[in-house]
Parts: sequence; structure tokens; C-alpha cells
Amino acid sequence: MEHDNSVVAKANHPVMITRNATKEPKSIQWILISIVLLFLTLFLVVPLIAIFVKAFEKGAEAYFAAIAHPDAVAAIKLTLIVVLITLPLNAIFGVVAAWTITKYDFKGKNFLITLIDLPFSVSPVIAGLIFVLLFGLHGTLGPLLQALDIKVIFSIPGIVIASIFITFPFIARELIPLMQSQGTSEEEASLTLGAGGFKTFWYVTLPNIKWGLLYGIILCNARIIGEFGAVSVVSGHIRGMTNTMPLHIEILYNEYQFSAAFAVASLMSIFAIITLIIKSFIEWKTDFKSTKAR
Repeated sequence: MEHDNSVVAKANHPVMITRNATKEPKSIQWILISIVLLFLTLFLVVPLIAIFVKAFEKGAEAYFAAIAHPDAVAAIKLTLIVVLITLPLNAIFGVVAAWTITKYDFKGKNFLITLIDLPFSVSPVIAGLIFVLLFGLHGTLGPLLQALDIKVIFSIPGIVIASIFITFPFIARELIPLMQSQGTSEEEASLTLGAGGFKTFWYVTLPNIKWGLLYGIILCNARIIGEFGAVSVVSGHIRGMTNTMPLHIEILYNEYQFSAAFAVASLMSIFAIITLIIKSFIEWKTDFKSTKAR
């Protein structure tokens, strides 16, 4: 009797057959894949190839001459100097900010996160103008800086400050969700066993976040090298002194030196490709570590 009742119940409540959204027909899959590949080809691969074709349009000798030009060398050196100054400062800020937000509870935490995200919503050109109004000759702090013989705008310090403002969220925003997902149990256990704050960070926290930290550093580095808007406003476009690589490319292009402009652009593209390779390696290491942990 019970068996009959169960059969009746099943008959009155038919089983719902759910369809897996990923099990589309092969034709739909190929159409979607083709659209993605076509988009990437038109907007990524073709422009990238065009850069190198245009760069070598006048031959390898002209290509290397454009890269070895004193103004180009100065632009490359300045870009690397800005990276070497900005990247460690952003890394320190990112780790400290992520640690503060994920390990402590305090009033205003959400407001602090909003402030960290602010550069994402502010135009780089507007950011550059803010620093001109603040540190410029006729700006708020201009007379004081002039009296102290400190030059910020149209010099390296202004470029560094603008670069820091544009890029400081990258590392922090990479580490915050990672450290939130890891919780605080390991740090609490370390402190309970008698380890100090620095030892806890060095031997417990840092090993757990090292790949996320490197990933954020890679993204931050790429943005520093390619930053144009804010740096353009504060640099003054002084040849051989305050032109970074993007600014040097703009000047060459405006002067109709197309091959030279694309030669320097190809160098930036090589940096981008190397960055992409390192980024992919870090992603692979992170995924491999997560899979191994499971």
C-alpha cells in the first residue's frame, strides 16, 4: 500500500528536468567562440601586428636608431625611474591598507574602501589638474614650495605623484578580497603562540598573499608604464627631461615621425606582452595552489 502511495505521489509531482546552461548545441558554441575570436583579432591582434609592421617600415636600422635616440632613451629612463619609485610605495600602501581593512573592525571602514576606489572614478586628466592647482606656481602650495626651492609640477616629483594617485588602488583592491577570504584564524593562532606582529605578517600572512601581491604589482606596473592623461598634465612635455614613453610617442606622432613613434610604441608593446606572460604565470600558480589545497 505504501508502495502504491509513493507511485501516486510521484505521478502527481512530475520530476523537473533541469537543463545545464553550458550544454548548448555545438553550433551555438562555435558561433560564440567565433564572435570572441573575431573581436580579439580586430581589436587586439591586428593593431598589435600593425604597430610592429609600421615600426619596421623603414628597416631595422631606422627602428633601432629611433629607440637609441637621446630623447627616446631619456623617456625610457624616466619611465623606469617612475616605476621604481611608484611601485614600492604602492606595494607598501596596498599591503597596509588591505591588512587594516581585513584584520580590524572600525568605524568608517566602508568609507575608507570608497576612498581607495576613488582614482578609478576620476579622470586622469582631472587628477593632473588637481595637482597643478595644488602644487603649481600659482597653486595652493605653490608659493611655499617656491620659497623652499622645491619644484613639483613640470618635474619628476609631479610625475611620480600623479602616477601614485592613478595606480595606488590596484594592489590594495587585489589583496583585500584575497585576505578577506582567508580570514584571521592563522594570524590569531600565531599571536597566541607568542609570535609578534612582524613575525606573524612575515611568516604567516605574506606567504598566503604573495601571489596576489605579485599579481597586483604586475597590474600596477603596466598602468604606470602606460599612464598618459595625468602625467601629460603635470609633466610640461619637456624633451629629454619630463617626457615618459607615452608622451614621447605622442610628440613623435604629432611631428609626423610615424616610424619612430611606432618603434617606441612597439617597445611598450613588448613590455605589455612580457607583463601578460608573467600575469598568466602567476594566475596559473595561484590556480595550481588552490587546486592542490583542495
